[in-house]
Amino acid sequence: MPATPSHWQKSPPELVDRFGMILERFPVLERRRMFSYPAAFVAAGHMVTGLHGQNWIVRLGDEAQAPLRQAGGEDFEPMPGRPMKGFLTLPRDIVDDDEAVAEWVSLAQAHAATLPPKKPKKKTA
Repeated sequence: MPATPSHWQKSPPELVDRFGMILERFPVLERRRMFSYPAAFVAAGHMVTGLHGQNWIVRLGDEAQAPLRQAGGEDFEPMPGRPMKGFLTLPRDIVDDDEAVAEWVSLAQAHAATLPPKKPKKKTA
């Protein structure tokens, strides 16, 4: 079996622990896994934030993306060349600051709450 690409490595346990600790501030978010990593969703089914390897990602509206890019955030690409629209990675200095992370998660939650509910996927026979 080939080695797991570096962008699909497990998130460090300390980052996973911090993710859980910060998400305690957002009790309305539903915790699930996305790409086998911890993630959080609004009731309408939209992902708000999550981990992917060493990265902490957030989903933001257009108006909040520019400030995060200026702070060093980058488009999130779970696979090289395949960015997820509206998802950005938090730069390391923000990830290391619980209050800063919580502010970005709050913005992401507010944005996701404005999106229409996701339609359930049809079950295949």
